[in-house]
Amino acid sequence: MAVLNRLIICRSAASLRNFCTKSAEADLRRASSALSSALPVQNSKGKGRSVQWVFLGCPGVGKGTYAARLSSLLGVPHIATGDLVRQELSSRGPFSSKLADIVNQGKLISDEIIIDLLSKRLEDAQAKGETGFILDGFPRTVRQAEILEGVTDIDLVINLKLREEALIAKCLGRRICSECGGNYNVACIDIKSEDGRPRMYMPPLLPPPHCESKLITRTDDTEEVVKERLRVYNEMSRPVEEFYRSRGKLLEFDLPGGIPESWQKLLHALNLDDHDDKRTAAA
Repeated sequence: MAVLNRLIICRSAASLRNFCTKSAEADLRRASSALSSALPVQNSKGKGRSVQWVFLGCPGVGKGTYAARLSSLLGVPHIATGDLVRQELSSRGPFSSKLADIVNQGKLISDEIIIDLLSKRLEDAQAKGETGFILDGFPRTVRQAEILEGVTDIDLVINLKLREEALIAKCLGRRICSECGGNYNVACIDIKSEDGRPRMYMPPLLPPPHCESKLITRTDDTEEVVKERLRVYNEMSRPVEEFYRSRGKLLEFDLPGGIPESWQKLLHALNLDDHDDKRTAAA
């Protein structure tokens, strides 16, 4: 992919916040263009391969897992808006009560809250000297995509797809270690082949022995909430997919199974299967 060979542009996160709070909706595209041309350009001179990628996909599809692995492989930060929300929830900050109500009902969090949390994270990244990023969970609406496009250049958007029955089983099987924060999954998914679709097998991702007794379930991982999240996501995602498809930046990737099977195929789709650090990232 030609887009994978481009050197990324790292731009000011503070401008993202200014753009979101000062620009009227009707002036969104005009302000995006003006802001983009005014922002300073920084070429990445650090280690690794500096990219600006976005992961799309239904809740529970595995965006965080694959984004984190690519983050390690390419040496760029993985920024998950879901993690930012959970950190805010645990901080008992000004948005925590409002966020808890929204999350527990499976609804989408407002653009203003998400963009504010993301802006703070990008500012932290700049302070640490990080360049590039892999975004996970943002944008989820066309408005968010337009805002993001107005302040930075996204190289590639990876749209992960998985069968709905597997998605529901994965979400219901998610577990978190209450002590170390590790993410695991107790679901063993084995879907028989039918209607020309191949069999899908996804083994559980079990915790190490010292975490087994400390596993907890996310409060929003109930069947009712999971189905509502999927319904809302599917309704909102199609315009976002088309937004990036029309710009030639969308890579659609159907997960064929669990991590061992899907990881190598994803690397191949990204032209990264010959990367020198492949073994390290896949370990």
